[in-house]
Amino acid sequence: MLKPFTNRLFRTSFLVILLFSADSYAGKDDFTKKIELASLYQNADGIAKRATYQGNVVILQGSLKVSADELEIDASKGEGNEIFIATGNPARYSQQQEDGSIVTAKADRIEYHRQTRSLSLEGNAEIKQNSSSVQGRSITFNMELEQIIAQGSDQQSGRVITTFQPVTTPKELESGQQDEQP
Repeated sequence: MLKPFTNRLFRTSFLVILLFSADSYAGKDDFTKKIELASLYQNADGIAKRATYQGNVVILQGSLKVSADELEIDASKGEGNEIFIATGNPARYSQQQEDGSIVTAKADRIEYHRQTRSLSLEGNAEIKQNSSSVQGRSITFNMELEQIIAQGSDQQSGRVITTFQPVTTPKELESGQQDEQP
C-alpha cells in the first residue's frame, strides 16, 4: 500500500534535487554568451584554425574579461575546444562570480581553455577574490567550480603565498564605533 506513495515521493525528491543542482550554475551564464575579441592587428589562418591578435587585445564573454598585449587562438580541435593564450606584461583576467564578488588574475601568460572553463596562469601569477589572494609561479583556476591549484613562486622563498584578510563582523563594527566616541 505504501509502495506507490514511496515511489512517487522518491521520484519527486529526485526531480527537486535535479532542479536545484541545475540552478546552482545559473549564475555562470557567461559561458553561454558569445565571445567578442578586439585588437589592433589580426592574422588568421582558416585552414590551420589558428589566429594571432596583437595590440591592446581584449576578450569579453559576459562578465569575463581578458586583456593582453598579444593573443593566440588554437581552434584546431573544433568548436568549443578552443585554447586562448594571452601574453602581456602582465595579461589580466576578471569575472563576476555567482555571489557577486569579482575574481581577478594576472600573469605573464594566461591560457583560457574553453572546454574545461579553466585558466592556467604562468609567470608572476596572482589571483584575487575579495581581499584574499594567492601568488605563485603558476596557478590553475577552474572558473566554473572556483577551484585553485598553485605552485611555488618566483620569490626568494619559492613558496606559494596565500593571504586571507580578516572578516569584520557587524558586532566588531559596532564596538569599534563605540570606542571612537568620547
